[in-house]
Formats: sequence, structure tokens, C-alpha cells
Amino acid sequence: MSTRAEEVLTGDVLDEGGADAAAVLNEGRDATLRGWVIPAIIGSALLMQTLNATSINNALPAMARALHVEPLRLNIAITMYLLASAVFLPISGWMADRFGAKKIFMVAIVLYALSSAACGFANSLTELVIFRLAQGCAGAMMGPVGRLVLLRTTPKSELVGAMSVVTMPALLGPVVGPVLGGAIVTFVSWRWIFFLNLPIALAGVLLVRAFVPNVKEQDVSPIDWPGIFLTGFGLAGLIFGFENLGRDALPPTAVAGLFAGGIACLGLYWAHARNNPHAILDLSIFRIPTFQASVLGGAFFRLVPGATPFLLAMLLQVGFGMTAFAAGLMTFISAVGALVMKTTAPPILRRFGFRSVLVVNGVICAATFMVYALFKIDTPHWLIMIALAVGGFFRSLQFTSLNGMAYADLEQAQMSRGTTTASMAQQFIQSVSIGLAATLLHFLMVSRGETHLTGATVAPAFAIIGALTLVSLFWFLRLPANAGDEMNNRGPKPA
Repeated sequence: MSTRAEEVLTGDVLDEGGADAAAVLNEGRDATLRGWVIPAIIGSALLMQTLNATSINNALPAMARALHVEPLRLNIAITMYLLASAVFLPISGWMADRFGAKKIFMVAIVLYALSSAACGFANSLTELVIFRLAQGCAGAMMGPVGRLVLLRTTPKSELVGAMSVVTMPALLGPVVGPVLGGAIVTFVSWRWIFFLNLPIALAGVLLVRAFVPNVKEQDVSPIDWPGIFLTGFGLAGLIFGFENLGRDALPPTAVAGLFAGGIACLGLYWAHARNNPHAILDLSIFRIPTFQASVLGGAFFRLVPGATPFLLAMLLQVGFGMTAFAAGLMTFISAVGALVMKTTAPPILRRFGFRSVLVVNGVICAATFMVYALFKIDTPHWLIMIALAVGGFFRSLQFTSLNGMAYADLEQAQMSRGTTTASMAQQFIQSVSIGLAATLLHFLMVSRGETHLTGATVAPAFAIIGALTLVSLFWFLRLPANAGDEMNNRGPKPA
């Protein structure tokens, strides 16, 4: 502690130095808000999303029985949530700029809680899907806007640490979610998974109102309605295409039409955005190597965390016959490993840098995920839990590295659309990963001549998706050795 700070804290400051004392105290208070309080509050609000997602994945078999549908059909409730998030994401950044990030963040929390309650009252798959769409729209505002507040109130040199803090409360969802969801499904009713969001939302609104600053842009660009519609229809076509690939719900020509329409809309958006300074997604930021590697390269890695909860629920409950509560007790250990990593990620990144961590840790993540394919019904539970904990530990480091590096070389004026673009890509990949996992299980089941899922059917999906993540190395290996060093206090910003 500096001598001046010690004098302030002990009261040994002359009256004429009062202004300096106030400045020191204000600086300390602002640093505490930036470093811990604001990130923790934002992360606590995001706890609703992670708690809901992990609880639902573990509750899918029980929900399927209650709604009288096959477990694989319920993945549409997850996919529709992610679809709504991806489609509505482009407007979230503009709304935060236009009306103030704090106000939009609070509105999003309230809407998320209300739509969660509606999901809890659903009596059919159709009703559940409709209310999940509404929940996804609210979630689209909550995540990116909260991240935008963090980016605009935190210096780049402190951003990796702040992002580690913001994800700690959010990681409690994966820690508590599987166990809590399993207990609720086993001993009460799956509907309470959605009702639990109400008290969290109330606490979140009060904390945001008290502590989170209202960051607002001075100059707001005109809203890009053509861009919103083109990106929305483009992503919807691709997501629905992956959702119905290899299924009997739509004829092959219709599925091909979905892919063709989605690609056409995104191509039209590219032509629309090339020379448009007000385009809702700024494609020029993909020329920045760190952002490109984080979003495009990271897309292949994000197939793993997107598919993991769904595949584990199918393997442990449907394949191995475990109860939701027993499966939750096993899978929560993965999130414990992730939570432990959050305290060690900043020093690891400072020591080795983004490029080295992403390359080496990417290989480790792929290997640990492919190990899950070796799980069998007679595999000792303690061995499964060790493998899940190790996987969660290294995946968390990869997430922190990707999320931090995305903003390493963005200017302040690019933060809003950069956040929207990165969030949109992440939601799209999550949607694709769940649809890909469900489609893969369908093909594996058909190839084995089976009519119901078994453990032997689910296991190969882990190896296939794990191998796909290695494609991300193409982007990571091309990064300069000092990529993003400014964020890690390892050196000057690279040219």
C-alpha cells in the first residue's frame, strides 16, 4: 500500500489535503467496483441462464415423460431458446446504446423471469417451445448487454481478471444445476426448475439498480432493420436445417431449402454490410486476427460445451438408467473443475500468453472430451467423476482465453457491435452443437439398427465431436506469439 493511501486510511491527512484523500478513496472504491462488485453482479444475473440450462438438460427424460414425447424430441425446446437468442441478439447492442445498458439489463432480467414462470406452467411441447422462444429473446438482451457494461467500465489490462470474476457466479449454475435439477425432478416436479428463477431475478434487479453504472453511447447509429431481418432469417434457416438433418419431420428437399435460404440470406447481408457504416454487425472486425481466431476458431471448440450437457443426460440417464438426481451428482463435478480454473486462468495467461494456451489447452480439451466415449455402464463412478472434473477444468481455461482475446484489439467504438457479433456467433454454435449432437445420435442409432438409445449408441458421439474441435488449431496456430498481450500485462499492444 502506498504511503498516501496509508495516511488516508489512518486519518493522518491535513485539511488542505482533503481533496487528495477523497481522490484516493474514490480511486480505491472505483477499482473495487470494476474488479469485483460489478462483475459479480453481472455474473449473478447470468446465473439464471446457466442454472436453467444445466437443470433442463438433466431433466429432459423426466420432462419427456410428463409431456408424452420422446426424449430426443425435447432437444427442440433447447434449440428454440438458442435460436431466439441468436435472432434477437443483433438488436440488443443497439437497444443498450439507445436506451442505456443498465435499463435494458434490468428489463431483460424481468422478462427472463416472467417467461421462465410461463415455461413452468406449460402443459405441452408446443407451449413449452413458445415460452422458451420468449425466454430466449430476453436472454439475448441479458448476456451481451451485461458483457457490454463490463467492457466499457473496465480497462483492458484488468479485463481478463474481471471476466474471470463475472463467470464465477454464472458457473454456480453448472455446479448447482445438475444436482438441483435432478433433486427437483426426482422429488418434486420439473416445473420448479423454471420457478426458481423468480427470486434470483428479484435479487438481480435490486443489485443492478444499486451498483451497476448506466453506460450509454452519445451517438447512436440508426437501427439496421434490413440487416436484422437478413441475419435473423439466415441463422434461423441454418439452425432449423441442422435441427431436421437426417430426421423424418421434413422431406430432404425442405431441409436443403432451409440451408440454401439461410446461406442466401447471410450472403445478402454480407453484400448489404460491406459499405454500410450502420450495419448491425460490423464484419470489418473479422480482419482483426485476435477477434477472428476467437470467433471463428473458437466456434469449433464451442461444439463441446454446447453438446456436453445434452449428451451426458442421454448417456447417464437413458443409456445407463440412472435417475436424474444420481446423474446430477456425477456431472456437477465438471462445473466444480471449471470454477477452480477461474481463479488460476489470469496468472496462466500472463505466464504463457493467449496463443500458447489456446493451442496446447485446445489439444488437451479435445483429448479429455474424447475420453468420455470410453464410459460404460460398469465404469466406476469415481473414475467418471475424475474425467468430468479434469475436462471441466481445461474447458474453462479455454473459454476464458477465447472470451478475453476477442476484445484484446477492439477499439472502444467497436465494443458494442463486437460484443453483439461475438455473442451471436456463440449462440449460433450452441444451437448447432445441440442439433448436431441429436442428429449424430439419430444416425448412430439407425446405423446400429436400434430403436432406442443405449450407452453404446451415445458414446461414439463424444469421440466424433471431440475430434471436430481440433479444427480450431488452424486459427490458433496462425496467431502471433504476443497476441493480446496488452490484456495480460505481458507487453505492449502488438502492431
